[in-house]
Amino acid sequence: MTSDVSAAGTAWPGLPDMPEVPGVRHRLVEAGGVRLHVAEAGAGEPVVLLHGFPQHWYGWRRIIPPLAAHHRLICLDLRGFGWSDAPARGYDTATRVADVLAVMDALGVPRARLIAHEFGAWTGFMACLTAPGRFSHFLALNIVHPWPLHRRMLPQAWRYWYTTPLELPFCGRTVLRRLPAFTRYLLRKGLADRDAREPAATEEFVRSSAEPDRARAAEAMFRQYAVRDIPGLVRGTYRGLHLSTPTVILSGDRDFALPPSVLTHPGGRADDLRIEVVPDCGHFVHEERPDVVVRTALELFARG
Repeated sequence: MTSDVSAAGTAWPGLPDMPEVPGVRHRLVEAGGVRLHVAEAGAGEPVVLLHGFPQHWYGWRRIIPPLAAHHRLICLDLRGFGWSDAPARGYDTATRVADVLAVMDALGVPRARLIAHEFGAWTGFMACLTAPGRFSHFLALNIVHPWPLHRRMLPQAWRYWYTTPLELPFCGRTVLRRLPAFTRYLLRKGLADRDAREPAATEEFVRSSAEPDRARAAEAMFRQYAVRDIPGLVRGTYRGLHLSTPTVILSGDRDFALPPSVLTHPGGRADDLRIEVVPDCGHFVHEERPDVVVRTALELFARG
């Protein structure tokens, strides 16, 4: 079930005002008893966009206008983030995949192109692997594929120190609620060009992350990734899965969490996967180099 909702800048009952991006319309989609917010723009062949942490749909604000000239964009707020519901459970990757597919079903989208960043891109990989018929192309931003070389990953494990306080029960939500400087630091640290994000956008993501329900949801997501996905990577759980979706991984050469050295080719586990590194760019390539992201997406989508 879907329902159109108030326009950007107009208060939703009990929720903060929506940031404004020209041409964007908003609706709520019910998926499995959870209301998920979708920001839509443009027309034509659909493209689903999934944000990372600590952002929401507004993270795509620089991508939306140029890409909406070619496609119908469906920017989903993952459960617990932005203006979507934040239930007590459901922050594992499999549930996020189910949410994405349920939203596509509710919107009458049998198949779509996919662009996703970080946690959203990990969700995107799992979606393409488990429901390959639903996604024709995948542009993954600032994420490693499910088949990394351990000898490349392990020496870089120290880079994820910041996830430890976020995944601990009650600690993660407290940090996000009581220490906004921590979220601000991560957002700033993720940029090679500190002027690439408007201060107002930074404060919007800090504000949203500090909401009690959002902070609890982020803590749960980090914890689920730590107890399920990371052990799966270590054990090689995903080795039996094959990626048939044409995919490009786009990352910055100054990404503080994901250095180019870990972006190795997956061997025979993917039919068509390319890795491209953007020079002088950090962890938020869609904000620092939206031109590169849009160009790469259109070139990828034009392939067979």
